[in-house]
Amino acid sequence: MHDASAPTRRSLTGLAAVPASSLTSRAVSFLQSGPAGSLAIVRDVLGIAQANRHTADRIAATLLAPDKRFSRTADGRWTLTTPPPAASPLLEACRWAVVDVETTGVRAFRGDRIMEIAVVRLDGTVAFRSLVNPGIPIPQFIAGLTGIDAPMVRNAPPFEAIVAEVLKALEGCVFVAHNARFDWAFVSTEIERATGLLLQGPRVCTVRLARKLLPDLPRRNLDTVSYHFGIEIEGRHRATGDAVAAAKCLARLLRLAQGNGATTLTDLVN
Repeated sequence: MHDASAPTRRSLTGLAAVPASSLTSRAVSFLQSGPAGSLAIVRDVLGIAQANRHTADRIAATLLAPDKRFSRTADGRWTLTTPPPAASPLLEACRWAVVDVETTGVRAFRGDRIMEIAVVRLDGTVAFRSLVNPGIPIPQFIAGLTGIDAPMVRNAPPFEAIVAEVLKALEGCVFVAHNARFDWAFVSTEIERATGLLLQGPRVCTVRLARKLLPDLPRRNLDTVSYHFGIEIEGRHRATGDAVAAAKCLARLLRLAQGNGATTLTDLVN
């Protein structure tokens, strides 16, 4: 298996879109949402849907093991090597892009599409928001949950028409979402489809932060975390309302983390 030369490693201080020129670049982008098994990497990064676990592990090891950017967890999953503390930005220096997407389903790598997106700053300012014409039918259950149906998106722009504005709103920021793996998968997939570029950079999940910093909460969904902090969600299951609530939750979680001694982005996510 041949891979084009990997780009020089740089400190992860903010999001950027890079050419999808190498398999390892695609693996870096994929693993930025968290550790993953060989089977998922071979299926979703390389597009080999029929590989069994043994074959997938051999392929993933051939591709990733020689590259110092990758390592394996104790349970055998692949992960990105943690950058040294000196390379991690101070929390007070980070710019945050809190993202929420409403989608036609849950399978970013199997054809589901974004139908609404919002990017919000830490102070709740909306940097970008738009309905999106997904180009595919919206299931009745999704329309009932979100209130977004075919007539609403009929004249909305397709993602490729707004991708430049999305990238501008994300550039140089830390990507944040409540269940970041989900939103990252959809946003990065749509960006690659529209531009051929891979979204890379640091990412924070407020679900994981809540699990770490609020261990006594019975659940960590957006409703529960928002209620815990006394935050009202205006427009639940719509991108802007959920993103604004997640940004307010992030602000509270950052204060808790800093009170516990976190000073850098690495401190926050580890």
